[in-house]
Amino acid sequence: MREGKLLKVQFTTLFEYLQILQIVALAMNGLGHHAMFYLAAAVSDFYVPWDSMVEHKIQSDSGSLAMKLAPVPKMLALLRNHWSPLAFCVSFKLETDKDILLKKARSAREKYGMHAVVANELLTRKERVIVVTDDGEIALEKGKRYPDVEVPLVDFLLNMQTTYIQDSQPHSK
Repeated sequence: MREGKLLKVQFTTLFEYLQILQIVALAMNGLGHHAMFYLAAAVSDFYVPWDSMVEHKIQSDSGSLAMKLAPVPKMLALLRNHWSPLAFCVSFKLETDKDILLKKARSAREKYGMHAVVANELLTRKERVIVVTDDGEIALEKGKRYPDVEVPLVDFLLNMQTTYIQDSQPHSK
């Protein structure tokens, strides 16, 4: 029953997302190469740490307000190296500046050991993406058959994962 299963995880806060990611990754670790993480969540780059949150309502007559944000912890390395190291992992990189998009996608793939990073520019993300892999980069477009680029993207990634699974199998002589 490993085929045709997609777990869509809903979350409200960054804290929920990170906790759920760890729990699911540890649970899926037993699937080895057959597990796929399609990490398309639009997690913010910054958050308000728990110890910075106030306990009660901030009074409007207190004057101006300054908020200090912290960078979101990078959990992809933990996912790839500890929680579910054999899983096929896809992450996403969204940018508004196309000139830095591919550089950041390549960097994320190398830094975190992702099998693929889907690079998408904010303005064209539903029509066109570039998938960055070990073998290079491939542009995928929605074409006339699909309402957006997701169908060709998922097909491409499933083919990549199938090859990944086949390559992990001991070859019979």
